[in-house]
Amino acid sequence: MARYNYYGDYGYGGWAPYVSVAEKRRRAQAKIAGLRKKGKNLSPVSTSGRAIANTFWGIAWCENLESYSDYSNRLPRGRSYIRNGYVIDLQIAEGKVTALVQGSSLYTVEIKIRPVEAEKWRAIVAECSGKIDSLVELIQGRLSTAVMSAMTNQKSGLFPVPKQISLKCSCPDWASMCKHVAAALYGVGARLDEKPELLFLLRKADHLDLIAGAKVPRTKAGSARAKVIEEASLSDVFGIELDSRDAPAKRAPTPDKRRGIRGKTAKRAKAKPRKLARR
Repeated sequence: MARYNYYGDYGYGGWAPYVSVAEKRRRAQAKIAGLRKKGKNLSPVSTSGRAIANTFWGIAWCENLESYSDYSNRLPRGRSYIRNGYVIDLQIAEGKVTALVQGSSLYTVEIKIRPVEAEKWRAIVAECSGKIDSLVELIQGRLSTAVMSAMTNQKSGLFPVPKQISLKCSCPDWASMCKHVAAALYGVGARLDEKPELLFLLRKADHLDLIAGAKVPRTKAGSARAKVIEEASLSDVFGIELDSRDAPAKRAPTPDKRRGIRGKTAKRAKAKPRKLARR
Protein backbone atom coordinates (compact mmCIF):
# COMPACT_ATOMS: atom_id res chain seq x y z
CA MET A 1 0.00 0.00 0.00
CA ALA A 2 1.34 3.42 -0.97
CA ARG A 3 2.73 5.85 1.55
CA TYR A 4 2.86 9.61 1.06
CA ASN A 5 5.54 12.25 1.32
CA TYR A 6 4.24 13.87 4.49
CA TYR A 7 5.21 10.80 6.47
CA GLY A 8 8.62 12.12 7.45
CA ASP A 9 11.25 9.66 6.26
CA TYR A 10 8.92 8.09 3.68
CA GLY A 11 10.20 9.50 0.40
CA TYR A 12 8.84 10.27 -3.03
CA GLY A 13 6.39 7.68 -4.37
CA GLY A 14 5.28 6.66 -0.88
CA TRP A 15 8.04 4.19 -0.02
CA ALA A 16 10.71 4.58 2.64
CA PRO A 17 14.23 4.98 1.28
CA TYR A 18 16.18 1.72 1.51
CA VAL A 19 18.48 1.41 4.51
CA SER A 20 20.82 -1.58 4.66
CA VAL A 21 20.97 -3.95 7.63
CA ALA A 22 24.51 -2.79 8.43
CA GLU A 23 23.42 0.86 8.40
CA LYS A 24 20.42 0.16 10.63
CA ARG A 25 22.69 -1.64 13.09
CA ARG A 26 25.11 1.28 13.04
CA ARG A 27 22.26 3.72 13.66
CA ALA A 28 20.90 1.56 16.47
CA GLN A 29 24.26 1.47 18.26
CA ALA A 30 24.78 5.20 17.71
CA LYS A 31 21.31 5.92 19.10
CA ILE A 32 21.97 3.77 22.18
CA ALA A 33 25.25 5.60 22.84
CA GLY A 34 23.65 9.01 22.30
CA LEU A 35 20.66 8.37 24.56
CA ARG A 36 22.82 6.91 27.32
CA LYS A 37 25.07 9.94 27.13
CA LYS A 38 21.96 12.04 27.82
CA GLY A 39 21.21 9.95 30.90
CA LYS A 40 18.56 7.67 29.39
CA ASN A 41 18.41 4.29 31.13
CA LEU A 42 18.11 1.87 28.19
CA SER A 43 17.54 -1.87 28.27
CA PRO A 44 18.30 -3.15 24.73
CA VAL A 45 17.34 -6.65 23.64
CA SER A 46 20.12 -8.91 22.39
CA THR A 47 19.83 -12.45 21.06
CA SER A 48 22.39 -15.14 20.33
CA GLY A 49 22.37 -16.73 16.90
CA ARG A 50 19.05 -17.56 15.26
CA ALA A 51 17.25 -18.37 18.51
CA ILE A 52 15.24 -15.52 19.99
CA ALA A 53 14.61 -17.36 23.26
CA ASN A 54 16.31 -20.36 24.87
CA THR A 55 14.46 -21.06 28.13
CA PHE A 56 11.03 -22.52 28.80
CA TRP A 57 9.33 -19.19 29.50
CA GLY A 58 10.81 -17.32 26.55
CA ILE A 59 10.21 -20.15 24.07
CA ALA A 60 6.64 -20.65 25.31
CA TRP A 61 5.89 -16.92 24.86
CA CYS A 62 7.21 -16.92 21.26
CA GLU A 63 5.40 -20.14 20.33
CA ASN A 64 2.15 -18.77 21.71
CA LEU A 65 2.67 -15.53 19.76
CA GLU A 66 3.19 -17.47 16.53
CA SER A 67 0.09 -19.59 17.07
CA TYR A 68 -2.30 -16.68 16.39
CA SER A 69 -3.28 -16.15 12.77
CA ASP A 70 -3.92 -12.44 13.53
CA TYR A 71 -0.16 -11.94 13.74
CA SER A 72 1.16 -14.37 11.11
CA ASN A 73 1.76 -11.85 8.30
CA ARG A 74 3.89 -9.41 10.29
CA LEU A 75 5.85 -11.64 12.64
CA PRO A 76 8.65 -12.64 10.21
CA ARG A 77 9.85 -9.02 9.86
CA GLY A 78 9.72 -8.68 13.62
CA ARG A 79 11.98 -11.72 14.01
CA SER A 80 14.47 -10.13 11.64
CA TYR A 81 14.42 -6.87 13.61
CA ILE A 82 14.96 -8.52 16.98
CA ARG A 83 17.84 -10.69 15.68
CA ASN A 84 19.57 -7.66 14.19
CA GLY A 85 19.49 -5.76 17.50
CA TYR A 86 17.07 -3.03 16.41
CA VAL A 87 15.13 -3.07 19.71
CA ILE A 88 17.33 -0.61 21.59
CA ASP A 89 15.08 -0.37 24.64
CA LEU A 90 12.37 -2.63 26.09
CA GLN A 91 10.56 -1.99 29.35
CA ILE A 92 7.96 -4.31 30.89
CA ALA A 93 5.58 -3.03 33.56
CA GLU A 94 2.13 -3.97 34.86
CA GLY A 95 -0.06 -4.43 31.81
CA LYS A 96 2.30 -2.55 29.49
CA VAL A 97 5.34 -2.98 27.25
CA THR A 98 7.17 0.04 25.84
CA ALA A 99 10.00 -0.11 23.36
CA LEU A 100 12.27 1.95 21.11
CA VAL A 101 12.87 0.24 17.77
CA GLN A 102 15.34 1.40 15.16
CA GLY A 103 14.08 1.28 11.58
CA SER A 104 14.63 3.83 8.87
CA SER A 105 14.01 6.14 11.88
CA LEU A 106 13.66 5.53 15.61
CA TYR A 107 10.10 4.53 16.49
CA THR A 108 8.26 4.31 19.80
CA VAL A 109 6.14 1.22 20.50
CA GLU A 110 3.50 0.86 23.20
CA ILE A 111 1.73 -2.44 23.84
CA LYS A 112 -1.04 -2.67 26.42
CA ILE A 113 -2.09 -6.06 27.76
CA ARG A 114 -5.10 -6.65 29.96
CA PRO A 115 -4.54 -8.41 33.29
CA VAL A 116 -5.31 -12.11 33.49
CA GLU A 117 -8.90 -12.64 34.59
CA ALA A 118 -9.24 -13.48 38.29
CA GLU A 119 -11.30 -16.59 37.55
CA LYS A 120 -8.75 -17.84 35.02
CA TRP A 121 -5.84 -17.24 37.42
CA ARG A 122 -7.63 -19.14 40.20
CA ALA A 123 -8.13 -22.03 37.79
CA ILE A 124 -4.41 -22.00 36.84
CA VAL A 125 -3.36 -21.99 40.49
CA ALA A 126 -5.77 -24.83 41.28
CA GLU A 127 -4.52 -26.84 38.30
CA CYS A 128 -0.88 -26.38 39.38
CA SER A 129 -1.50 -27.03 43.08
CA GLY A 130 0.70 -29.83 44.37
CA LYS A 131 2.30 -30.41 40.97
CA ILE A 132 5.36 -28.16 41.40
CA ASP A 133 8.10 -30.17 43.08
CA SER A 134 10.26 -27.21 44.10
CA LEU A 135 10.50 -23.45 43.93
CA VAL A 136 13.63 -23.59 41.79
CA GLU A 137 11.78 -25.88 39.38
CA LEU A 138 9.18 -23.15 38.86
CA ILE A 139 11.83 -20.53 38.08
CA GLN A 140 13.80 -22.72 35.71
CA GLY A 141 10.73 -23.99 33.87
CA ARG A 142 11.50 -27.64 34.72
CA LEU A 143 7.80 -28.34 35.12
CA SER A 144 5.59 -31.36 34.60
CA THR A 145 3.53 -31.68 31.44
CA ALA A 146 0.37 -30.93 33.41
CA VAL A 147 1.76 -27.66 34.80
CA MET A 148 3.18 -26.54 31.45
CA SER A 149 -0.15 -27.24 29.80
CA ALA A 150 -2.01 -25.21 32.42
CA MET A 151 0.36 -22.24 32.14
CA THR A 152 0.66 -22.09 28.34
CA ASN A 153 -2.78 -23.21 27.12
CA GLN A 154 -4.05 -20.74 24.51
CA LYS A 155 -7.54 -20.49 25.97
CA SER A 156 -7.04 -21.04 29.68
CA GLY A 157 -3.33 -20.27 30.29
CA LEU A 158 -1.40 -17.21 31.41
CA PHE A 159 -0.45 -15.85 27.98
CA PRO A 160 -2.68 -13.14 26.47
CA VAL A 161 -4.80 -13.60 23.34
CA PRO A 162 -4.90 -10.96 20.56
CA LYS A 163 -8.16 -9.40 21.76
CA GLN A 164 -6.47 -8.63 25.09
CA ILE A 165 -3.61 -6.77 23.41
CA SER A 166 -3.68 -3.23 22.02
CA LEU A 167 -0.82 -2.11 19.78
CA LYS A 168 0.57 1.33 19.00
CA CYS A 169 3.62 2.50 17.07
CA SER A 170 4.81 5.94 15.99
CA CYS A 171 5.68 4.66 12.49
CA PRO A 172 3.40 5.47 9.55
CA ASP A 173 2.48 1.84 8.82
CA TRP A 174 -1.31 1.52 8.69
CA ALA A 175 -1.36 -2.13 9.82
CA SER A 176 -2.39 -2.81 13.41
CA MET A 177 0.81 -4.80 13.88
CA CYS A 178 3.84 -3.31 12.16
CA LYS A 179 7.29 -4.90 12.15
CA HIS A 180 8.38 -2.63 15.02
CA VAL A 181 5.54 -3.88 17.24
CA ALA A 182 6.29 -7.47 16.20
CA ALA A 183 9.93 -6.97 17.18
CA ALA A 184 8.87 -5.65 20.59
CA LEU A 185 6.58 -8.64 21.15
CA TYR A 186 9.44 -11.00 20.36
CA GLY A 187 11.58 -8.90 22.67
CA VAL A 188 9.28 -9.87 25.53
CA GLY A 189 10.12 -13.52 24.87
CA ALA A 190 13.84 -12.75 24.88
CA ARG A 191 13.49 -10.80 28.12
CA LEU A 192 11.61 -13.69 29.80
CA ASP A 193 14.76 -15.75 29.26
CA GLU A 194 16.49 -13.43 31.72
CA LYS A 195 13.61 -12.52 34.05
CA PRO A 196 10.70 -14.99 33.91
CA GLU A 197 8.94 -13.19 36.77
CA LEU A 198 8.16 -10.33 34.37
CA LEU A 199 5.41 -12.45 32.82
CA PHE A 200 3.53 -12.39 36.13
CA LEU A 201 4.10 -8.65 36.43
CA LEU A 202 2.84 -8.07 32.88
CA ARG A 203 -0.36 -10.05 33.47
CA LYS A 204 -0.82 -8.66 37.00
CA ALA A 205 -0.81 -12.17 38.45
CA ASP A 206 0.63 -12.87 41.90
CA HIS A 207 3.27 -15.56 41.44
CA LEU A 208 3.24 -16.10 45.21
CA ASP A 209 -0.07 -17.89 44.73
CA LEU A 210 1.81 -20.58 42.80
CA ILE A 211 4.81 -20.62 45.11
CA ALA A 212 2.59 -21.04 48.18
CA GLY A 213 1.56 -24.46 46.92
CA ALA A 214 5.03 -25.58 45.92
CA LYS A 215 6.79 -28.37 47.75
CA VAL A 216 10.38 -27.67 48.84
CA PRO A 217 12.40 -30.90 48.75
CA ARG A 218 14.73 -31.62 51.63
CA THR A 219 17.53 -34.01 50.61
CA LYS A 220 18.09 -35.16 54.18
CA ALA A 221 17.20 -34.16 57.71
CA GLY A 222 18.89 -30.98 58.83
CA SER A 223 19.76 -29.74 55.33
CA ALA A 224 18.89 -26.17 56.30
CA ARG A 225 21.86 -24.83 54.34
CA ALA A 226 20.50 -26.22 51.04
CA LYS A 227 17.10 -24.71 51.80
CA VAL A 228 18.63 -21.27 52.45
CA ILE A 229 20.56 -21.41 49.15
CA GLU A 230 17.39 -22.33 47.25
CA GLU A 231 15.43 -19.51 48.85
CA ALA A 232 18.24 -17.04 48.19
CA SER A 233 17.96 -17.90 44.49
CA LEU A 234 14.25 -17.20 44.64
CA SER A 235 14.83 -13.87 46.32
CA ASP A 236 17.21 -12.85 43.52
CA VAL A 237 14.92 -13.91 40.68
CA PHE A 238 11.47 -13.09 41.98
CA GLY A 239 12.28 -10.32 44.46
CA ILE A 240 10.58 -12.21 47.29
CA GLU A 241 11.20 -11.18 50.87
CA LEU A 242 11.47 -14.54 52.60
CA ASP A 243 10.29 -15.02 56.16
CA SER A 244 13.27 -14.63 58.49
CA ARG A 245 11.90 -17.52 60.58
CA ASP A 246 12.94 -19.87 57.78
CA ALA A 247 16.60 -18.87 58.11
CA PRO A 248 18.87 -20.77 60.51
CA ALA A 249 19.30 -19.13 63.90
CA LYS A 250 22.50 -17.15 64.42
CA ARG A 251 25.03 -18.58 66.83
CA ALA A 252 25.44 -16.81 70.12
CA PRO A 253 28.93 -15.38 70.60
CA THR A 254 31.37 -17.56 72.51
CA PRO A 255 32.28 -16.60 76.10
CA ASP A 256 35.67 -15.31 74.89
CA LYS A 257 34.03 -13.06 72.34
CA ARG A 258 31.53 -11.81 74.90
CA ARG A 259 34.37 -10.89 77.26
CA GLY A 260 36.12 -9.11 74.40
CA ILE A 261 33.02 -7.06 73.73
CA ARG A 262 32.52 -6.13 77.38
CA GLY A 263 36.18 -5.68 78.24
CA LYS A 264 38.96 -3.49 76.95
CA THR A 265 37.45 -3.03 73.47
CA ALA A 266 34.31 -1.54 74.96
CA LYS A 267 36.31 0.81 77.23
CA ARG A 268 38.32 2.12 74.27
CA ALA A 269 35.13 2.71 72.30
CA LYS A 270 33.73 4.78 75.18
CA ALA A 271 36.92 6.75 75.77
CA LYS A 272 37.16 8.15 72.26
CA PRO A 273 33.81 9.98 72.22
CA ARG A 274 34.65 11.69 75.58
CA LYS A 275 37.89 13.17 74.13
CA LEU A 276 35.99 14.43 71.10
CA ALA A 277 33.40 16.02 73.34
CA ARG A 278 36.05 18.05 75.25
CA ARG A 279 37.33 19.57 71.97
